Amino acid sequence: MKANILIILSLVVLSLVACNNKNSKKTGGEYNIINTESADGNTNSNLLPIIKFDELEFNFGTVIQGEVVSHTFYFTNTGKGNLIISNVKASCGCTVPKWSKEPIKPNAEGSVELVFDTANREGKQIKSAKVYSNTEPNTTELIIRCEIIK
Repeated sequence: MKANILIILSLVVLSLVACNNKNSKKTGGEYNIINTESADGNTNSNLLPIIKFDELEFNFGTVIQGEVVSHTFYFTNTGKGNLIISNVKASCGCTVPKWSKEPIKPNAEGSVELVFDTANREGKQIKSAKVYSNTEPNTTELIIRCEIIK
């Protein structure tokens, strides 16, 4: 009887420890860039890429429910290293990001498009997308807003 209790207790403790493992494998672009090396392998902060968006927020104004709207955010790499966007993660499934997949050379431009499906939504909406890149800091948040009417 004591052996059974000991085995059950051991399994419970093992399960708790396994569920609380903070070093588990992470997936997604937000975890791929943990250092800020440029595409050329330079680690000097003066040689890092710098992402400079023309705007960080866009308001669609009033939109009719069911419309699919999109906005393109343009940026320039004002740094000295190649800019790599590893992932763009939207705040919900109704917003789909599209972005420049190739490295952006210094002084070159790229874009991030956010496509928002207003189906089954109503009222004031604020959606965001995080852009993960090899810059410092490595995330930039883009925001879209609208008022959805029927």
